[in-house]
Amino acid sequence: MTTQADLKHEILKAYQFRHACKEFDAARQIPDEDFEFVLETGRLSPSSFGFEPWKFVVVQSPELRAKLLPVSWGAQGQLPTASHFVLLLSRTKKDLLAGSAYLQNLMENVHHMPDNVVEMLSSFYKNFQENTSKLLDDDRYLQDWAGKQAYIALGNMLTAAAQIGIDSCPIEGFDPEGASKILEEEGILENGRYALTVMAAFGYRKNEPRPKTRQSLDSVVQWIR
Repeated sequence: MTTQADLKHEILKAYQFRHACKEFDAARQIPDEDFEFVLETGRLSPSSFGFEPWKFVVVQSPELRAKLLPVSWGAQGQLPTASHFVLLLSRTKKDLLAGSAYLQNLMENVHHMPDNVVEMLSSFYKNFQENTSKLLDDDRYLQDWAGKQAYIALGNMLTAAAQIGIDSCPIEGFDPEGASKILEEEGILENGRYALTVMAAFGYRKNEPRPKTRQSLDSVVQWIR
């Protein structure tokens, strides 16, 4: 029988296993069912208001990976060798303004909210955007807010992968303008409906990493009782 102590041990073991893998064993591919599991943990991740402002684009095309390589300085070892390479996109103002067709459809047809709840949440969200968080004062504010949600999904995907022995690397090392231009030309950003937030590579390590080092728990945690 698996105990709580066993579960905690296995979870921490996955965190010890996970590292930012700079180069993968290109000869090894992640089984489809395993990567679908990783993607599912991203899909099930929490988001502010439950609005899921993300999209996960799995780039398996060698041609597109080659196009991204010159504008992705942080993925020079990963783009050519990763079994799976994911672009985490976040939705833009077109879909995230209160009252947008995307949000209305999400609340009504995905979350199946009653009309009065949709109206109440829409009003609350509008006030949150305009007054509480002032997300509409600058287009960048709303984009950064949406991007934060994508990072929640990213963290869950990295951890889930580690729990089943898959290596990964989150990647912020890219030229946003250059990468976005390529993705827009490919139709991936859907004429500005999405923005590139972060990249992530998945596969199996080619080399063993150095032992994990972190600050002590006392250095990063403060209790206020």
